[in-house]
Amino acid sequence: MNDLITSVNDAVWGYVLIFVLVGCGLWFTFRTRFVQFRMVGEMLRLLTDSAVDTVGSQVKDTLDKDAGQTPSKPKRISSFQAFAVSVATRVGTGNLAGVASAIAIGGPGAVFWMWVIALVGSATAFVESTLAQLFKRKHKDSFIGGPAYYIQQGLHQRWLAITFAVLITCQFGLSNNSIQANTICDAMHEAFGWSPMWVGAVIAAIGLFIVFGGIRRIAHVSSVLVPVMAVGYMVLAVVVIVMNIEQIPNIFRIIVLDAFGIEQIAGGGIGATIMNGVKRGLFSNEAGEGSAPNVAATASVSHPVKQGLIQALGVFTDTLLVCSCTAFIILISGLYTDPKANGIALTQSALQSEVGSVGPVFVALAILLFAFSSIIGNYYYGEANIRFITNNRAVMTVYRFSSAGLMVMFGAYASFELVWNIVDFFMAFLTACNLIAIVLLGRYAFRLLDDYRRQKRQGIKEPAFHRSQLPELENELECWE
Repeated sequence: MNDLITSVNDAVWGYVLIFVLVGCGLWFTFRTRFVQFRMVGEMLRLLTDSAVDTVGSQVKDTLDKDAGQTPSKPKRISSFQAFAVSVATRVGTGNLAGVASAIAIGGPGAVFWMWVIALVGSATAFVESTLAQLFKRKHKDSFIGGPAYYIQQGLHQRWLAITFAVLITCQFGLSNNSIQANTICDAMHEAFGWSPMWVGAVIAAIGLFIVFGGIRRIAHVSSVLVPVMAVGYMVLAVVVIVMNIEQIPNIFRIIVLDAFGIEQIAGGGIGATIMNGVKRGLFSNEAGEGSAPNVAATASVSHPVKQGLIQALGVFTDTLLVCSCTAFIILISGLYTDPKANGIALTQSALQSEVGSVGPVFVALAILLFAFSSIIGNYYYGEANIRFITNNRAVMTVYRFSSAGLMVMFGAYASFELVWNIVDFFMAFLTACNLIAIVLLGRYAFRLLDDYRRQKRQGIKEPAFHRSQLPELENELECWE
């Protein structure tokens, strides 16, 4: 079974999806006039303002409750919280185990192709998240949306929307969580010798408690965990890089030469280098996969472009910062040439060679936070899409136990190769489905971006959107009154 899945993955990834994924990224980059580069300053402003507003709102609600008053504003998912949840699913095993796997199999040049897919993919991330905001729907005390919703509302193809909903549930809610659990268990066993059975059981128990709390609990947990885990890991990585600063120019040389097959140091030929770089890059930053739009749609913003810009920034945060830190640590150590080293064990060994025995322990704790936050974020992607298909409570209950319980335990016992092959299989078809939709609907994201830029040129600090600005869609847009 594992060999069959591997053959299908190689065929799909090697001959079709890589070119389509990069091609779409380039098209969106040119069509948005390089939005991911020209508007970085606006991205940072929006994220900073949202973070400040989120903290201020939480403090005020606490004071109101202490005074026996009802909070003045209805509960909403802030732009920053939506960003945190999406980064929680991005910043995880893909950054530690995925990068190590790409380098071990494809060589150092895979890092270059991870950078490429991030640079062009951030434009794709902007388009899909802007569309998710545009077509979002009202749902209790927050919003709900994503590719399934913009496929149905924008393309009027429910069969394609249901296909996407099923694929993303299988990919994120189920198989992706098995990878997170697999990586946590491997890291804990490597560092402390703990049994995968007990580690998996504890993760499943905590995960089930959180996922039964809904998106607001997920958003709150992620907004606390993500900054802590990302900053802590990057501080250690920077320390290692500074300690070996004289090697950095040579590391860049190795990456670039290996990327084009000029100097093959490890792994296969240039095909394997590109394929593994793109696959692991997409798994890490998710640009074009259709996952981040599900949580981007939950944010309460005045204009769809705002969340599109913030989600584009998330791609940079994930790949250009966190993934690069892992890559530099591994390449500095030189251990990637060992054919037996792979996955999280390679990252742990690389850190151990640089900072001593504390390295594997730190990675184990970091991956616990990284992967656990990914588990609860992945769960939400499945929940949102199951609700798109049905509101049956029994179905949702079965899914919750399967996502945070059964698949976590499966990942604890399954092999490294099997869980990654299953994820690659679903990821290929999921991405293809989403790319079809955003290429057909991309014109609306381009018009929204033009409107946002026009309002900014007029001196409006916080542009706003009204559904009457897109009269052909006015009856399809529920949330832009």
